[in-house]
Amino acid sequence: MKHIINLYESINSTARNNSDCPPVVLPEEIFFTISIVGVLENLMVLLTVIKNKNLQSPMYFFICSLAISDMLGSLYKILENILIMFRNMGYLEPQGSFETTADDVVDSLFILSLLGSICSLSVIAADRYITIFHALRYHRIVTPRRALVVLMVIWTCCMGSGITIVTFSHHIPTVIAFTALFPLMLAFILCLYLHMFLLARSHARRTSTLPRANMRGAVTLTVLLGVFIFCWAPFVLHVLLMTFCPADPYCACYMSLFQVNGVLIMCNAVIDPFIYAFRSPELRDAFKKMTFCNRYQ
Repeated sequence: MKHIINLYESINSTARNNSDCPPVVLPEEIFFTISIVGVLENLMVLLTVIKNKNLQSPMYFFICSLAISDMLGSLYKILENILIMFRNMGYLEPQGSFETTADDVVDSLFILSLLGSICSLSVIAADRYITIFHALRYHRIVTPRRALVVLMVIWTCCMGSGITIVTFSHHIPTVIAFTALFPLMLAFILCLYLHMFLLARSHARRTSTLPRANMRGAVTLTVLLGVFIFCWAPFVLHVLLMTFCPADPYCACYMSLFQVNGVLIMCNAVIDPFIYAFRSPELRDAFKKMTFCNRYQ
């Protein structure tokens, strides 16, 4: 985010006086390469679901929503690198009106990626909950049309929230609201998890174990959620520390890892498609068929 980076640079000289931790600087080629791979992988997920009617179900619609979020996160870094390259070549006026507008658009993609990931993981958790404990009524409750309507509402809200956050990003209440979404999403999913496992335990005592396919989906969600937390939590913590203790030596030492946290975010987009393919035999077979057909057509 431009506003976060500018704030980081403005306080960096003060923080450096109180900390012995030099900033960790990574080559832009690393960000660019990881971003390209992330875009291509998630684009392949989308194309696979679009081309295979067997995969056009609510569960895969929600997975596609998460793939779009990951792709936007990767696309953000690609566009940012292109803007930096044009500015260094003299095609863009530094701090000019076009660059400022372009930065706001790119920042909106970044925020949209995070908000989209949070909402997509939450709706996947709700879908898994209904799949496990309302299996007989699942297809009446979660229809493809309802799933698409839910996703349209989610992405409309995410776009509006993203524009608002970027517009008012210099205000502390905006930062607090932005970072609060992360623990709120975790609390929602953990509540579903707790209820799921308590009901699963009770169900297993009364009857047999739950269907393996349903539990496989819950495990997949657990892995996706774990990767998301691991990749995004350091950045969210960075924003909080930068807002509330920018000059503290311990905070400054952590903030020296800003670019490392950025790489973790980019890696999230690369890892998720492997999780889909590893955990879903249907999607894995569709990947293979699409790759095979494209190779020999």
